[in-house]
Amino acid sequence: QMQLVESGGGSVQAGGSLTLSCIASGFSSRGYCMAWFRQTPWKEREGVAAIGADGTTTYGDSVEGRFVISRDNVKNVVYLQMSTLKPEDTAMYFCAATGPPFGLMLRSGRCARPSDTWGQGTQVTVSS
Repeated sequence: QMQLVESGGGSVQAGGSLTLSCIASGFSSRGYCMAWFRQTPWKEREGVAAIGADGTTTYGDSVEGRFVISRDNVKNVVYLQMSTLKPEDTAMYFCAATGPPFGLMLRSGRCARPSDTWGQGTQVTVSS
């Protein structure tokens, strides 16, 4: 069974940093486009960052320069390093995977094709 599990969320002061992890199980994520989305009660899901099977990355305009997405294909883990956090970054963050043959396709902070698998989410709260 394909599964994604996010961790690393929590509460942090504005200007601080957090790193989220997404652990894939039941499949190898090597050939997949992997992405991070976020969602709040007052707006629909927003693409944050995505990384293709070849390591190419894309970011949403609101996080570019502050967030970094990376992957470790041996460990089957995708990371989201978040720095200079702002209260506006407060949201539930979700990991998602888009499988082959679309693993190289990226567009505007997300994988270009719909994701196959989603995680349960991890909450990030930025105060002050």
